[in-house]
Amino acid sequence: MVDQYIFSGSLPENASTYVIREADAQLYEGLKEGKFCYVLNSRQSGKSSLRVRTMQRLRDDGVQCAAVDLSAGGIQNVPPEQWYADLIDTLIDSFELDLDFGDWWEANQLNSLVTRFRKFLEEVLLVEVQEDIVIFIDEIDSVLSLNFSTDDFFALIRACYNKRVDNPEYNRLTFCLLGVASPSNLIEDKQRTPFNIGKAISLKGFQLNESEPLEKGLRGKFSNTQAIMQEILQWTGGQPFLTQKLCQFIVEESTQEHPRSVGQVVRSRIIESWESQDEPEHLRTIQARILRDEQRAGYLLELYQQVRLAEERSQVIADETLELSELQLSGLVVKQEGKLRIYNQIYREIFNLNWIKAQLNNLRPYSENFRFWVASGGADESRLLRGKALESAEEWAKDKNLSYQDKQFLAASKEKGIQQEIAAKEQFAALERERKDREAAEGRNQLLSEANKKAQRLIKNGTII
Repeated sequence: MVDQYIFSGSLPENASTYVIREADAQLYEGLKEGKFCYVLNSRQSGKSSLRVRTMQRLRDDGVQCAAVDLSAGGIQNVPPEQWYADLIDTLIDSFELDLDFGDWWEANQLNSLVTRFRKFLEEVLLVEVQEDIVIFIDEIDSVLSLNFSTDDFFALIRACYNKRVDNPEYNRLTFCLLGVASPSNLIEDKQRTPFNIGKAISLKGFQLNESEPLEKGLRGKFSNTQAIMQEILQWTGGQPFLTQKLCQFIVEESTQEHPRSVGQVVRSRIIESWESQDEPEHLRTIQARILRDEQRAGYLLELYQQVRLAEERSQVIADETLELSELQLSGLVVKQEGKLRIYNQIYREIFNLNWIKAQLNNLRPYSENFRFWVASGGADESRLLRGKALESAEEWAKDKNLSYQDKQFLAASKEKGIQQEIAAKEQFAALERERKDREAAEGRNQLLSEANKKAQRLIKNGTII
């Protein structure tokens, strides 16, 4: 019997619709071998469900596990001392340690916060727990919103790995980091990052040969369940949230007198009026991720536009730039064979070229001129704004947090306008001087002409006399 398809939050340990992917084996085996692992991917890609299932498998093998959610209210928006205290307190509760936290914390007041955390791991946790230990740290991207640096925290995690050489007890301690962030977002110092010693776990979409747990829910309702499952995956690309959701919609459709096709259900219940139908929120989360940083949103949209236009020609290489990493973390695109592809057909239809154009226009009223000007390296002055267009752009920009390039573009437009105004005034002045000089010359010539005529008359009269 298949449970109801679950597409909101983590799937329970025993959920019958849990799809076992390649990542399940990679993460489980990596942690069993004592490797530091990290799962960095977009939201609603199955990270937390993977964590829950892997923790259960490890516990069944006698491994002691704990999960720390860094987005939890108790350890967000707090000063660093309380952040570390809450972190340690969570681990004490998770491992059911016999420790008076208040007394221990007070006894270590002279140590720095990160040293206290190290001493807790080394002198308390590794002493009281004799089994292998795995600590899952979820929502690690939450540290980006803290008002203090967590570089030392990540450096300590790396140090726990390095200490294995000198202290064999550390071989029993392993970390798994999960979140929506790129390693370069979390810690800039490449020598201190735990990500260059850990094992990256890639989360791919559900494949047809993995999807039997989902197909079971369709049996008895349709005769050709594998064909329907294949069509579902063609629309979703195996994206976990959308796949579970669409399966649920198809099951509901089976109760109708005249069930619609998968494509018709997708269009009517997901694509059409998508913003109002997006519950629980998924598509709006992707849109918000792309547009959240006004300074980079335009560039991300233009990168995504390049992916769309070049997709068939396979020209957009998935390199490691910050913007391309951010585009992947939105979930909108995915890396396949070193190239970026739009994740699925649903995203392709919703986040289409008209959507890109509308968002660019919302971002800046001069997006087309700006794009060509940037592409020319600021050399194409024909794209600079003038007159009413410049006035409108400056009015729009008043309450905006503009990027450096936007400021450059508007400043260059204004300077060009001033230069043209000065040039026009200088040209007018030159023409005016030329006119006055011409009139003066004409006046002089007329006086000379009249003088000559008068002289000739006098000469003529003198001759007659």
